[in-house]
Amino acid sequence: MGLPGVKAVFFDLDNTLIDTAAAGRRAIEEGLPFAPPRPLQVISALQAKHHYGEGEARAVCDKVQAKLLRECHDPAKMCITDLRISHWEEAIQETIGGEANRDLAAECYYLWKTTRLQHLTLAEDTRAMLTELRKGLRLLLLTNGDRQTQREKIEACACQPYFDAIVVGGEQKEEKPAPSIFLYCCDLLGVQPAECVMVGDSLDTDIQGGLNAGLKATVWLNKAMTAPVDTSPVPHYIISSVLDLPAVLQKMEHNTNAKLETDHMASSNE
Repeated sequence: MGLPGVKAVFFDLDNTLIDTAAAGRRAIEEGLPFAPPRPLQVISALQAKHHYGEGEARAVCDKVQAKLLRECHDPAKMCITDLRISHWEEAIQETIGGEANRDLAAECYYLWKTTRLQHLTLAEDTRAMLTELRKGLRLLLLTNGDRQTQREKIEACACQPYFDAIVVGGEQKEEKPAPSIFLYCCDLLGVQPAECVMVGDSLDTDIQGGLNAGLKATVWLNKAMTAPVDTSPVPHYIISSVLDLPAVLQKMEHNTNAKLETDHMASSNE
């Protein structure tokens, strides 16, 4: 699929190509076995191994999820592993009280992390779509986040073969929505911003970043198809599934061809 004026598509990773949020929830509810054949997730591990009540165990996990949403990570000050073990440590102490239990926090973190990675998959229909798109376009994966965490996710879902380049924000001077990381991606692929499309689920990073960098178009993945509370930034296109992207690109092609035809007719009439 070669499109007039479009040479490359940048894809976000988390909750765009892979359902990171769902994998995180399943890591709380499901899990790897501590001792076969009995599988334990974090909640049941806290209950079975450490005699927590179900309400206490769920409260700990809910607190961790809230901390992850508010997380601000500075790799110069602390590695991501230490930070996230601290999330569990604080959540346990806030729920149960008493002295901090770093060993239990680390156990919960590694169980959650390992299980989440197991559930991070690139769906077959998404793989097929990327394969088809790449026949005529250059594809780049552009993800914010800690280098170690994002590289582990990329490895887990085995998405490397579908992209011409992969850029992790934690390895760059600036992350999305800074224009610099988008311009770096353009340089990697040898394309201009006006020849690129950004696809992602975050208005604040993916869409705002694409607009900041002057990309040809931004495509917002809004799975719930709910109207944003804020009207800014405004994406060029909205889709409910990443699989809807080819139809959007075809629409862009149609609009571009129609404009070229109109411009040609106007020029002929002068």
